[in-house]
Amino acid sequence: MGSNPVTWLGSPVFPKAAKAALADTQLRRNLRKATHTIRDKRTRVVSELPDWEELRRAGEAIKDDVLSNLDTYLERIEAAVTARGGVVHWARDAREANEIVLRLAREAGTDEVVKVKSMATAEIGLNEALEAGGIRAIETDLAELIVQLGHDRPSHILVPAIHRNRSEIKEIFQREMAEKPVSDEPRELAEAARRHLRRKFLSAKVAVSGANFGVADTGSIVVVESEGNGRMCLTLPEVLITVMGIEKLVPTWQDLEVFLQLLPRSSTAERMNPYTSVWTGVTPGDGPQQFHLVLLDNGRTDALADRVGRQALRCIRCSACLNVCPVYERTGGQAYGSVYPGPIGAILSPQLVNDMHDKQAASLPYASSLCGACYEVCPVRINIPEVLVHLRAEAVEAKGRTPESVGMAALGWLFADARRYENAQKVGSLARHLAPSGRISSLPWPGSKWTSTRDVPTPPAESFRTWWRRNRG
Repeated sequence: MGSNPVTWLGSPVFPKAAKAALADTQLRRNLRKATHTIRDKRTRVVSELPDWEELRRAGEAIKDDVLSNLDTYLERIEAAVTARGGVVHWARDAREANEIVLRLAREAGTDEVVKVKSMATAEIGLNEALEAGGIRAIETDLAELIVQLGHDRPSHILVPAIHRNRSEIKEIFQREMAEKPVSDEPRELAEAARRHLRRKFLSAKVAVSGANFGVADTGSIVVVESEGNGRMCLTLPEVLITVMGIEKLVPTWQDLEVFLQLLPRSSTAERMNPYTSVWTGVTPGDGPQQFHLVLLDNGRTDALADRVGRQALRCIRCSACLNVCPVYERTGGQAYGSVYPGPIGAILSPQLVNDMHDKQAASLPYASSLCGACYEVCPVRINIPEVLVHLRAEAVEAKGRTPESVGMAALGWLFADARRYENAQKVGSLARHLAPSGRISSLPWPGSKWTSTRDVPTPPAESFRTWWRRNRG
């Protein structure tokens, strides 16, 4: 694996970034309105399907089959794409993937590419790599365009600009576009973006996309979207380059049927996606005449080796877990510091990095209350709380011997013997004299780590064991 497999977005570790985000009241209002709207709509469309739970279990089973036989399905899709005129490239890490795309763009003789929204290309920092190589990447998804023109960072998997409201978007467009919007009405903002992008679509030689799914049997690539920008990118340019994570495969078209029911309801709360684009290799005289598929590892095989953590690779990037997460709703996605925010980012990013000595990665598994709402809505039944606890254990182990671990070892020694435990309770009960109010608001280090954000209740005058012996003995 190469270094820095996931592009960190410049945030401090999660606790510090979250504290700053919590102070931004406008951000919290924007997030609350957007997440509640999406999740309420999702609840309605999901309730229409009496077999929703059966679909979730089917999605889980299909993904687990792919992960268990990933080598077989990867070879199968390579053969199918090649047989239909496409070229398959293998990228071990972000550096190799970026080099492949940059080389292909240069060979096409262009200094500009149009892009379909893609988490994989954001993960590897493709836009930055292309810019360093003299090629400009134009985001064509409306929310991604807002982020790009605002020189901002994404904060949501599905709606990267969810932290922006209409007036903020209008200001960005007026500052960055030649034909400026005259108001912040959604129709006017969309029309301004359409005018801005249309010239790019018509002149582009090269397009870069991600992939929602790849059908191993036929070599077909699937992209679903809501705006039509993807369809323009996938049909007009001469060269199409798709960067796809190796876990995005489904075995057959029949398996794809399951996910085309799960994904739109879980993501945009729609019964079906307005645009479902499927292409298979190259068709002479129709669409791009060169197709390149870049199969990206970038830490995925490391995650696959973890029996608990590998279930994160089932993820279909729907973002349902973000919309129900109480932590995400209050801090937003930028606090996570990764292109994958929210509950799924808290388990996926650390595994792609595969280094719990990385402070950013080690902080993410703690970005959760473990309430389990994410597991309940996940369309492929990823047990995110289970993986979070598993990764927390890895983070603690990576720290080695710390004051915290020494303290926990001491507590373990106390709790292991009934007499020691009771004596400790008696001593601890004396602390009530330090706070007649019933709350301890300040303690010296290391207790200050706790009291800096919450009070400590004072111990009762009498333990339960003592009370039981006195009353029932």
